[in-house]
This record gives sequence, structure tokens and C-alpha cells, in this order.
Amino acid sequence: MKLKLKYFFVSIFFLSACQKDAEIPVDHLQIPSWFPEMDIPAENQLAKARIELGRKLFYDSRLSRDMTVSCGSCHQQENAFTDGLPIALGIEDRLGLRNTPTLANIGYTDRMFMDGGVTTLELQSQSPIFTHVEMDFTIAGFLQRIAGDVEYERMFREAYDQEPGAFGISRSIAAFERTFISAHSRFDAYEYQGDVSALSEAEKRGRNLFFSSATSCSECHLPPLFTNFEYENIGLYENYVDSGRARISELSVDNGKFKVPTLRNVALTAPYMHDGSFETLAEVVEHFNSGGINHENQNELIHPLGLTEQEKSDLVAFLGSLTDQAFITDSELSDPN
Repeated sequence: MKLKLKYFFVSIFFLSACQKDAEIPVDHLQIPSWFPEMDIPAENQLAKARIELGRKLFYDSRLSRDMTVSCGSCHQQENAFTDGLPIALGIEDRLGLRNTPTLANIGYTDRMFMDGGVTTLELQSQSPIFTHVEMDFTIAGFLQRIAGDVEYERMFREAYDQEPGAFGISRSIAAFERTFISAHSRFDAYEYQGDVSALSEAEKRGRNLFFSSATSCSECHLPPLFTNFEYENIGLYENYVDSGRARISELSVDNGKFKVPTLRNVALTAPYMHDGSFETLAEVVEHFNSGGINHENQNELIHPLGLTEQEKSDLVAFLGSLTDQAFITDSELSDPN
């Protein structure tokens, strides 16, 4: 039987003589019945010690060159692990490439970043440390800073039976991020738990529009994760300064395509689009109602919708029902330092 968002510790069968806390491996996240199972790499199965190490590292600003930026600086829990900025800022306010994406349910994707340039969370977790416009630092430099830190030394041993190093840093941050499960919005209560009073009348009307062939929203934002993990051009520009997926594939047919973002907690993740060009959900809905700019790679589902003001308002109301208050206040995801 599946329980809620607590970790389920399996039997002593998995005990390892060398890894004290990893002796109690987490079999898998306790994922709600309406969510798919999560694929977790065999070499980095979840364990309490690994998750706690990753959590400590996630919020440690010593990973950045000037010790001002941590993963949690751009991925703020109260904002559903985004930062409220059009474009992310790194150390010394260096301007990043794109809008910061939410980490909600990030463990379900095998293509990181909006262009899918990295294929595992373990690899992704290292990238901001090295990137000039983010932390601009090195693993070696960080290890020098924590040399002699008995707490870190203990945590690395318990998590991976190793001294502090790149192996444990990348894997533990990935393990922590796989615990970012967001599945307890009012939409979930209404849709999957039978609480017919969980949504207002406006939200119900918006829900019906969202899942209708009239808007086709759910063709790409497929529940329960509200993404199909594909790359789409939504007709935002005629000429894209950021080519999106084409930066990786080098294919013209991918120009202007970006990974379809999850809509869970979308009311908390403004501004929107890869470049933060829309400040409100009303602007986002208006864009899709307009039918886009007719870019040659634009998804054919995007066309003028002719929605009324009431219908647009109802759609925005429905998107607000995807906010998961438990997710943004879960103490197990907060800064432990």
C-alpha cells in the first residue's frame, strides 16, 4: 500500500557493513497512487543519509566562488523552487541564460534544462557549480573549504562510504532533488481523492476548458505531472535569440523549442516562459488564446482560440488550484544549515 510523502525504509535485507545510515536504504518514495513510479538509478538508490547530505549541500553557498550563491538561492522553496526573476542571477549578479525552472517532481525527467542538454540529475547537479554565470567555482575548491569539517566527513562516509568528493556531491544532491514530490494540490483532492468541494465553480469551469479539445492544453500539459516532457515551439517569437532545443540537437526543426514545463505550482513560479517575458498567468493564457506568432516550428495545436474574458479568467483560476501548499512548506525540503 502506498502512503503519503514519507520515506519507506525497507528491511535489514539490504544492510551494508560499511554504510551506517545507508544501511537503511529507502526503497522508493511513497508516491500517491495517481502518480507513476519513479525510476531511480541502481547506483544511487535513495537512502536517508544520501538525502540529508544532498540537502545540506543544496543549501551550502560555499559551493560558489564568492560564497554567496547556493542551489537554494535560485530554487527557493516558497516559490516552488524558482526565484521570481525573469532570468536567473549567479554570483556578482551575473545574468544567466534562462528563467529558473521549478524542481517540482524533477525526479521524473531524464532530460534536464529547458533544452534537454543533460540527461541525469547526477550530471545536472554539477553543472551550476562550474558555470561562469552561476557559481563559477570548482569541486576541488569546495573540498578545500570543507577540509576538516567533521560533520561533512561523517555524512559522506554514511552516505557513500567515501571521503568528501565529486562522487558524493553530485549523487547526494540528485538524491535530495528526487524527494521534491508535489502531489497535494486542491486539484489532486478534487480529481483523484473525490473531494468535489476542493475546487470553486470558476476552477471547475477552468478545469473543463483545460481538458477540452477546444483548448488542447492537456495534450502537452498531461496530468498528473502536467507535462509530456517533449520540446515544443509555442510561437512566442519570429526570431528566437535563444534557439532552445536546437542548441543541443543543431537541427533547424528544433529552433525555438523548449521542454514543456510542469504546471504544478505554476501560480507561484512567475514570471513565465524561457525568458521570463510574461509576468502573469493572464498574459500566458492570452498568448495561447492569440494562437502565437506562426513560427515555422510552432506546434499545430496552437491556434486562435477565441476565448471569452470569463473563460480566460476560469483558466487562470484553475491553474491556481495546482498550488501545493504542503510542498512549499515541507520542513524536510527546507534549509537545514
